[in-house]
Amino acid sequence: MLYRRVTYSWLKNAFGARSDLPVRSLSCTGSQAMRFVQYKDDKGRGLGIQADDGKCIVSLSGADRNIPIDMVSFLQSEYSIERLEKIANEKKIVLQSDQVELLPCITKPDKVICVGLNYKGHCDEQKKPYPIEPFFFSKFASTIIGPFDPVRHSPKSKALDWEVEMAVVIGKKCKNVDVNDAYNYVFGYTIAQDISARDWQKTRNNGQWLIAKSMDTFCPLGSVLVHKNEIPDPHKLQIKCSINGVLKQNGSTEELIHKVDKLVSFLSNLITLLPGDIILTGTPSGVGVFREPKEFLKVGDTIESELSCVGKMINPVVADD
Repeated sequence: MLYRRVTYSWLKNAFGARSDLPVRSLSCTGSQAMRFVQYKDDKGRGLGIQADDGKCIVSLSGADRNIPIDMVSFLQSEYSIERLEKIANEKKIVLQSDQVELLPCITKPDKVICVGLNYKGHCDEQKKPYPIEPFFFSKFASTIIGPFDPVRHSPKSKALDWEVEMAVVIGKKCKNVDVNDAYNYVFGYTIAQDISARDWQKTRNNGQWLIAKSMDTFCPLGSVLVHKNEIPDPHKLQIKCSINGVLKQNGSTEELIHKVDKLVSFLSNLITLLPGDIILTGTPSGVGVFREPKEFLKVGDTIESELSCVGKMINPVVADD
C-alpha cells in the first residue's frame, strides 16, 4: 500500500529537504530520553527507544525476548525503567530510522477518550463558557493511524476539520485515584489529531458525536511515546498545526482548563482506566469550523502537527473511494 511504509527519504522527496522535517524530538531533559516507538522492519514488529536525534532506534524487544513487541502488552507486563535504560545504553541492536516503518506508538488500546472544550482559546472562539467539569467523548480505537499515514476523506462528509492534541497514555490500571496520586498512573505523552466530520457532529446523527469522531483514520497518533520523566511539566508545551504549510493552530498546554492530573483522577472515579488507554486532552483555537470563512480539509491537503518535547506528524489527506 502506497502510504504505509513512509521513511525520511520519502518525506524529503515529497516535501523538500527542510531542516525541521525529521520526526525527532526535542528532548526536554537533555539526557538520553525514554522515547518509545513501535516499528516494523523485514523481521517483523518490534518495540524500541528512539535516539534523541531521531536517526536510529535501539531495539528493546530484539535485545530481550521477555519484552513484548507492542506497547500495550509491554505496559501490561512487569517492567523496570532501569532495565530499559540499561538495554538502551548497551545498544545491542541498533536500527536506522529510515530503514523501518514507524507505527503509531500505541495500537489497539482498550479506550480512546477525548476531552472537549478544554482550551481557553477554543472556548473563546466559540463564545462558550469554560466547562466546570471535564466534557468527554470517545473515538473507536480502530481510528488510530500512524504519524505519516493518510487521513481518508470520506465522500459522506463535506466538512472534515483538524484538531491537534496532546495525548496522555495510561501506564497501569487506574481506579478511584486521588488527584494527588494521578501522575503515578501516567506513563507518558504523545501527539494526536482528533479529525472531526463537522457536518456529522453539528447537524447529523441526532446530535451524537461518535460517527463524527470515529470514521476510519480519524485519529493520527505520533510515533513517539515520551516517558513522563522526560517532561516534568506537561502544561508548558507548545502545540501547533499547519495545513499545507500555513499555520492554523499555535497554542500552549498552559491553556488547559482541566489539567492532566484532574482528568485522570476524574475519569478513574467513573471508569477503570487500563494500561495503554489514551486520553486526548483537547485542542487549542484555530480549527476550521470557527474561522471566517469556515475552512475544511480537502483531498490533496497535508496536515502537519507538532508538540514540543515530542515531535511532529505529517499526514496527507486522500480520497476514500
